[in-house]
Amino acid sequence: MNPMEQIKKSMLKGLTPKGIVKKMMGNNPIFNNLVEMADKGDTKGVETFARNLLKQKGLDYDTEVKNFKNKLGIN
Repeated sequence: MNPMEQIKKSMLKGLTPKGIVKKMMGNNPIFNNLVEMADKGDTKGVETFARNLLKQKGLDYDTEVKNFKNKLGIN
């Protein structure tokens, strides 16, 4: 079953998109911390996390966000 079918099936069972992602990630403390920051509206914390993760991978946050927005047609 492809990922979209799994998501549809999970949503039919009453899981929210957030619940689906949490189920997929399991008990990952880093992910749980990230979700907690997002729940609290800590956008700076989430951005810092993303900047550090991309930096570890040799990517530039600002460039990646710009490319992502361009793909979505958001300027």
